[in-house]
Amino acid sequence: MVSTHHPTPRRSVLRALAAAPLMMVAAAAPPFRPATAAAASSGALGTGLERARRHARGLEQLNSLIVAHHGETVLAEVFRGPPLDRPVNVKSVSKTVVATLVGVALDRGILTGVDTTLGQLIPGLIPSGADPGVRAITVEHLLTMQAGLDRTSGANYGRWVESRNWVAHALGRPFVAEPGGPMLYSTGSYHVLGAALSRAAGSSLLDLARQWLGAPLDVAIPPWTRDPQGYYMGGNNMALSPMALLRFGEMWRGGGVLDGRRVVSAAWVEASWTPRTRSIYSGDEYGYGWFLSRVGGHDVSYARGYGGQMLYVVPSLGLTVVMTSDPTRPARSQGHVGDLKALLAEPYHRGGRAGRGDRPARLTLRPRRHAVRTRPSSPAMSRAAIRRRQPTARTGSTGIPRRSRSRE
Repeated sequence: MVSTHHPTPRRSVLRALAAAPLMMVAAAAPPFRPATAAAASSGALGTGLERARRHARGLEQLNSLIVAHHGETVLAEVFRGPPLDRPVNVKSVSKTVVATLVGVALDRGILTGVDTTLGQLIPGLIPSGADPGVRAITVEHLLTMQAGLDRTSGANYGRWVESRNWVAHALGRPFVAEPGGPMLYSTGSYHVLGAALSRAAGSSLLDLARQWLGAPLDVAIPPWTRDPQGYYMGGNNMALSPMALLRFGEMWRGGGVLDGRRVVSAAWVEASWTPRTRSIYSGDEYGYGWFLSRVGGHDVSYARGYGGQMLYVVPSLGLTVVMTSDPTRPARSQGHVGDLKALLAEPYHRGGRAGRGDRPARLTLRPRRHAVRTRPSSPAMSRAAIRRRQPTARTGSTGIPRRSRSRE
């Protein structure tokens, strides 16, 4: 039965693409054509994407939007700011990149498992005055930001990046929870993780990112902020173009493969998209570097950076969406980021109908009920990274412009 409901111009990207296979007989959309909504094929898909484009244009903080459906770029537009092939600061999307590098290191045997402790991995980087329990913090605790140490983010961020030694400062903070306890969002955890990975591999984080991601994905990764000891910042301030983010997201949507080339194991994709903790800010679950939610019965994995730098992956719909925004303005879950989520998925609540009125209704995301299931690809992954465990308590000159030192 054909619906007679006429959606508002706020129809979302996700609704348009989910409906497309039922509404179109034509083949998939044509190849990428930059900065135009004409990249979508004619018919219902193009109409839905045009509505999404108009909605996106009305979001004053949004700089760019790219939508790929089953590997074809069907919408790519710059509303303001640099072109789609120019690197931009992706802020804390950097955490997802670093987590991916950890997966590659595990695949290559450079790291032996996510249960490796800092005492085993980087004993020389633990400051002498640190709590003895710091030695028992694991790679997994850093990946999920459950280290238990007082945060270096939020109000503490400026003091941290002004310190003489970022790793020592992060590890020298007092415990405010047990390792493996609640998620304490902290860029310091990812910076320690990046430094540990760099030491284990014997290469800078920049070189690892270029060799393990840049080369196989065919994307440029320029240098970014380094700490006073020369470690590239883990978890913030990486620069990637929106098109590079799209290829990164498409690789994840493909289970770690892009253009027939495996970049990271399927086991790491499963491990990363398994819920392990939850953000107290958004309410969404968190795996290894990815926020996780369910929308309209579909699993959604997303990377998020300050200001509204977003990468959404919806494997069941063959959907990858990149959104970049003004990196100097805040974007709360109930503010700009909420608008971006509504742009992606608003019609899936209230029985699948689009919101009424001038603004999309706020979306309530539901926890994921299960993770994508894949087979372990290596003994190390089988022993450590792939295991399904719920969080359990365990005993035990910056290069940053002053105006952005408190922004992650």
